[in-house]
Amino acid sequence: MKYALGVDIGATYTRVVLADSDANFLGRIKFETPRAHDSYAIARSIIENSRKLLRMHGISERELVGVGVGSIGPLDMKRGVLIKPANLPVENVFIVDPIKSEFGIPTYLVNDCVAAVVGEKYFGLGRDCDDLVYVTISTGIGGGVYVNGNLLLGKDGNAHEIGHMVVDEEGKIVCGCGKRGHWEAYSSGSGIPKLARLIAAKEPSLYESSSLYGLSAGDPLSLSSKHVYDAAKSGDAFALKVVEEAGRYNAIGIANVVNVYDPSLITMGGSVTLNNAELVLEPIIRMAPNYAINRMPRIEITPLGDDVGLYGAVALAFGFERVAPKATSK
Repeated sequence: MKYALGVDIGATYTRVVLADSDANFLGRIKFETPRAHDSYAIARSIIENSRKLLRMHGISERELVGVGVGSIGPLDMKRGVLIKPANLPVENVFIVDPIKSEFGIPTYLVNDCVAAVVGEKYFGLGRDCDDLVYVTISTGIGGGVYVNGNLLLGKDGNAHEIGHMVVDEEGKIVCGCGKRGHWEAYSSGSGIPKLARLIAAKEPSLYESSSLYGLSAGDPLSLSSKHVYDAAKSGDAFALKVVEEAGRYNAIGIANVVNVYDPSLITMGGSVTLNNAELVLEPIIRMAPNYAINRMPRIEITPLGDDVGLYGAVALAFGFERVAPKATSK
């Protein structure tokens, strides 16, 4: 029996799974992503915790065939490096070379949403689908794409920043990246409070009559997306207004995805989606056709849940999908 390691690097936590070739997760470990000003700290933690996982399950390093890593970006796939990732205090984070050197096996690095769409393709709803998009709505918004059975990567591995599509030409809200009008700024986990502030300014009486007014002490920015969706589930009128408007921006974003990639299936995940599936999905299905020129695809919640990216990392580690970096282009 051969085994592989799948890794998911987030800004707060990193997860590692040990899996067999049928993608059965034999064990997993989760630890805080190192925030030291050290370009090799994350790789060292992955190596240390991977060895701990192997010892826990009595598996030798010689039985490993590969390591797949899905990570926050942006990336330089050719160098196997994270380039100045948001919320981490290091400009260049070396991932591939340290892990590959330590274990002596192929190691692959892709964006976390690329890993997720690979997971969906090999182990989820996309198994028989050549035109597939995975969309995550979490702290941010991201995507991974297959067109005609080909995984889209781009020159550096960053060809999927769908959260930075413009959905509001007026640019009423500034995105975390510093630009205006981006999808992520309006309906991601970090964007929902900004949208709530915008709506509260337009309809102060609606906000002041909401349970969220007291909870936020009059400052919508102190809310979380969970506060808003939980209040919407309880019928709060202001929260429902925010959720409906977020749903409209999601519909515009999904319509852009449909118009650009023409998928036959879109699967959705991420904490905001998974925790509020009906409230996220229903407005998209209802409103996206108003903005899409291409025939609408099936849109469904991923059955792989929060592990979809880990499944993709495992698929990469076993070589089910090839993501060898291209030669440097000018």
